[in-house]
Amino acid sequence: MTFYLTALIITITYVGIALGGYPGLRVNRTTLTLIGVGALLGLGLLDFKQLGSLLEINTLVLLFGMMIINANLQLAGFFRLAGASILKFTRSPRALLALEILVAGVLSALFLNDTICIMLTPLIVDVTLTAKRNPVPYLIALATAANIGSVATLTGNPQNMIIGIASGLSYLEFAAALTPIALLSLVVIWVVLVLFYPQEFRRDHFDHVEIPDPRVFRPLLAKSLIVTVGLLVAFVLGVPIAEAAFVAGCILLFTRRVRPEKVMNEVDWNLLVFFAALFILTGVIELYHLTDGIFAALASFLERGAAGLSLITVIMSNLVSNVPAVLLLRPAVMALPNPTAGWLTLAVASTLAGNLTLLGSVANLIVAESAAKRGIKLTFWEYTKAGLLITVLSLAIGIAWIQLFIWK
Repeated sequence: MTFYLTALIITITYVGIALGGYPGLRVNRTTLTLIGVGALLGLGLLDFKQLGSLLEINTLVLLFGMMIINANLQLAGFFRLAGASILKFTRSPRALLALEILVAGVLSALFLNDTICIMLTPLIVDVTLTAKRNPVPYLIALATAANIGSVATLTGNPQNMIIGIASGLSYLEFAAALTPIALLSLVVIWVVLVLFYPQEFRRDHFDHVEIPDPRVFRPLLAKSLIVTVGLLVAFVLGVPIAEAAFVAGCILLFTRRVRPEKVMNEVDWNLLVFFAALFILTGVIELYHLTDGIFAALASFLERGAAGLSLITVIMSNLVSNVPAVLLLRPAVMALPNPTAGWLTLAVASTLAGNLTLLGSVANLIVAESAAKRGIKLTFWEYTKAGLLITVLSLAIGIAWIQLFIWK
């Protein structure tokens, strides 16, 4: 009875996570996940003393540290400066698209992709409207490039952070394996959008576009960049990523210029709470072995190589979102004959799956919602007709690369 009741609560919670809420209730994914944990505790299916052991502290600390760093860079004006620099080097729509994709991809590899979308969407809208261009393809480029660029490193997105902690892969090992996939897939974005929007990307030039110089807080910018470079060096030298990110964040909190509440207001506490509750839920799934039967049935399929695991990951990522999918698939990957290849495949597939539809990732929704506030409508189908092809081609590149060079 205990097994089935636990399975029922977990199922109801995950259905809510997939739907983003339940009709008639003012809940979101975070509150639903907390309610699920509360139900398990209230019905005696989970011991309160177990909560601490189920939390993935390393991942939460890593995510928090990166949020502090991103907050300081944002307050310093770094992302606005990076975005404004795009126009200084372009005079044609194709060049603008290429540089936008490159900047969004590189920044998303170094920092959280959602942050990049928050900071660059308003700038992309303003720039394209000022230049009398159609903002839609550039917005699609931003969303897809942010997702694809984040494939390359352990700090590019939350699911990679989870995989990094669980797998034990170093920052350099992970980046060396997946950066080629990210770079090749960024090229795919440019090709697809140029083909899908021939009128926008004709071989013509636009006049010089004047945009206001972004406000930059130079002392904070210098300090943040020094700390960020030091953090990257620490990653390359093999310092544990959670510890390094936390220490770097703490260094930036030591300041005479920025009020602490400004930094803390930029931290996504909702996401941190969601992760904490989700770790508890997936821990309960493992405690009760709720998915053992499912993954035992899929074992032979998952062991066939990158294609099999990628297909399962893409399906699950679009059903329950990529972070829950990674957590659910974690035990199955650990049991693979080549777990390293499995972890890398999981990182690629769960991230690239986010480009499939407008609802596939938080980054996509951030771009759409931010653009809508400025009167630009990025519809579900307008995004999906390009996003679908970008996803299929980038996944093909990722699967082929991993199968040829990693999955042995």
